[in-house]
Amino acid sequence: METFEGYPRDSGPAGVRNYVAVVPTSVAASAVAEAVADRSAENVRSTPHQMGIDPPDAARDQIERTLSGVGRNPNVGAALVVGLGPERIAADDVADEIADAGRDVEVLSIREAGGTAAAVEAGVELAQDLWSGIADATREERDASELVFGVECGGSDATSGIAANPAVGAACDRLVRDGGTATFSETPEFIGAEHILADRCADGEVRERLLDRVERRESTARLMGVDLRGAQPSPGNQEGGLTTIEEKSLGAISKGGTTPIRGIVNYAESLPTGSGLVLMDTPGYDIESVVGKVAGGAQVVAFTTGRGSTTGNPLAPVIKVTGNPKTADRLASNMDVDASTVIDGEPIDSVGDRIYERLLSVASGERTAAERRRLEEFAINELQPNELAELRGGA
Repeated sequence: METFEGYPRDSGPAGVRNYVAVVPTSVAASAVAEAVADRSAENVRSTPHQMGIDPPDAARDQIERTLSGVGRNPNVGAALVVGLGPERIAADDVADEIADAGRDVEVLSIREAGGTAAAVEAGVELAQDLWSGIADATREERDASELVFGVECGGSDATSGIAANPAVGAACDRLVRDGGTATFSETPEFIGAEHILADRCADGEVRERLLDRVERRESTARLMGVDLRGAQPSPGNQEGGLTTIEEKSLGAISKGGTTPIRGIVNYAESLPTGSGLVLMDTPGYDIESVVGKVAGGAQVVAFTTGRGSTTGNPLAPVIKVTGNPKTADRLASNMDVDASTVIDGEPIDSVGDRIYERLLSVASGERTAAERRRLEEFAINELQPNELAELRGGA
């Protein structure tokens, strides 16, 4: 059985990192959260985002689920929740959700602290105290079945579907065989290949939910005047050699491997551990999609890119994989795995083995290229007006 060296938690799977997360409840608190993290200990990370203080009900639910989820991620040992004061998403509510996962949590109100400068001072002190409480945590050998592995693609080209995506899929298959959870998302990129995914669903209920999510994403786009089938592949994808949405989708879904689909969850909803391949319903925007999976509990993410991407995440290490030999050369300092060897004849399974070994190594502490460069993008999916209307049943 494969293992990794992780940080045990009071409840749930082990973390692969041991961070204090500084979680703002709105854009109004994001600058303070960033300043607190920048001035605190090395292992303090902020999750600044763009959401306002008074979102509609459905949006509020999704934002709160995301914020609570990132604070409950196994890579977080403790959390500081920061609010300005008037937010509809109460910092205390988010803190309670995080505390229920067994994490030490503190709450900071910018207004009650006396303004931004005073809040930063108070926040640094709180974050350092929280870090003192988890700094002595040590890694111990853990079963690979505790891992939740999120996979994402961006800047795709023709090599993505030939090399990088199926190689990451082979790594997912290995993790699933070892009892872990693999997850991919970006529902708009199921379009054109949804019938193939439907045939792989473990039962009729999962199949129905999958097809419903695809139809919902497509119909919502139509309400906004967007034809997803006609708008894909994107101009950038076309420059990379992709010619049809079916070609793009077939390549995209291959990064999830070949095992049965055991379930599908909402954006930022908790991903079950030890459950095989589970999909998450997310938009196609890379950063928002990655954040959804991290909020769901993914400890490590693999990001495939043909034309090149530098993205990372504040709380989960992102392993960058490319199947394009030119990108492997030009962006060598941003890549972690060169899968372009598939084009020269290396078997997919062999590259998948390399990615799986890198996954276990990163889970045990090896830093990725994005981590070494502190590339830490964070954004929450924002529900659009027509999506909100549909959720209310008014569309």
